Amino acid sequence: MARRPDQGGPQKQVGPRTNEDITAAKVLLIDENGEKQGVMPLAAALDAAREASMDLVEVSPDQEVPVVKILDYGKLRFEERKKKAAAKKKQRSSELKEIKMRPNIDTHDYEVKARAMQRFFEDGDKVKVTLRFRGREMAHQHLGMQLLERVKVQFEETTKVETEPKLEGRQMTMVLAPR
Repeated sequence: MARRPDQGGPQKQVGPRTNEDITAAKVLLIDENGEKQGVMPLAAALDAAREASMDLVEVSPDQEVPVVKILDYGKLRFEERKKKAAAKKKQRSSELKEIKMRPNIDTHDYEVKARAMQRFFEDGDKVKVTLRFRGREMAHQHLGMQLLERVKVQFEETTKVETEPKLEGRQMTMVLAPR
């Protein structure tokens, strides 16, 4: 029979071998309670699994005598999928959040921005603090540098400076990352 070119051959089995897929003649059986039953022929192990109305799963195939266990294979696959999903859910990449300020920011406005930065750091995100100079503010860049220094000092226990303050055109930026 001719194969279609996109099929690529027989399907490879994913996961451990079960029941009739096990090829060894003798196996070391572990029952559903986790107790060793000893080395026995594969047919006897399959009978024991059928008796318990469960599956025979090859746990350790690379041993001299493969180790097989009587358990519910569907339940095992479900638990593994659940663990994988939980691990994926916990995984999180940090984002870069931006806080924009002006060099002559009022104290209350600064406090609001500082609270927002604190919340970002608690979430594990990096924060880019951007200071925008307009008009004659360019003549007073030292005020911008003082403001960024104030931010740096306020958050020095919980964060590290990833990018020192630098001027790019009419903007001064600094990047902070949580420790």
